[in-house]
Amino acid sequence: RDIEEVSQGLLSLLGANRAEAQQRRLLGRHEQVVERLLETQDGAEKQLREILTMEKEVAQSLLNAKEQVHQGGVELQQLEAGLQEAGEEDTRLKASLLQLTRELEELKEIEADLERQEKEVDEDTTVTIPSAVYVAQLYHQVSKIEWDYECEPGMVKGRGMFECHGVPRLC
Repeated sequence: RDIEEVSQGLLSLLGANRAEAQQRRLLGRHEQVVERLLETQDGAEKQLREILTMEKEVAQSLLNAKEQVHQGGVELQQLEAGLQEAGEEDTRLKASLLQLTRELEELKEIEADLERQEKEVDEDTTVTIPSAVYVAQLYHQVSKIEWDYECEPGMVKGRGMFECHGVPRLC
């Protein structure tokens, strides 16, 4: 708009031939327009620099985000590999647990058999021991030997009181 006014002013100056006053006014106006144009250009250059700076920051931010995505992908792959290893270890441990459970059941069966056999032995011993004790007590009364009933099965231990030279002694 300002440029149109300047152009029309120049045309009227040429057409009317009004001289210097109008020429100075138009030149002053032309200088103002040029100054505003330069100011606008400076402002536009400043805005352009700011936009370029922001674009660089956005580009750097985008690169950083891409790097983070890449790192996340690498970490995800590592976690998936770890998960797979843990799954394999879990499978091995479950198989081992199953085997140990079977062995435990077998040991429980063996223990039950041993307890049954021990009970049978105890029953046999219970029947045998009272008669052996009776015989030992009877023999003690006759021989004056004190029998050790706490000794191991199959062993006979005892001590007797005998007179040696008229003095009772432990032998």
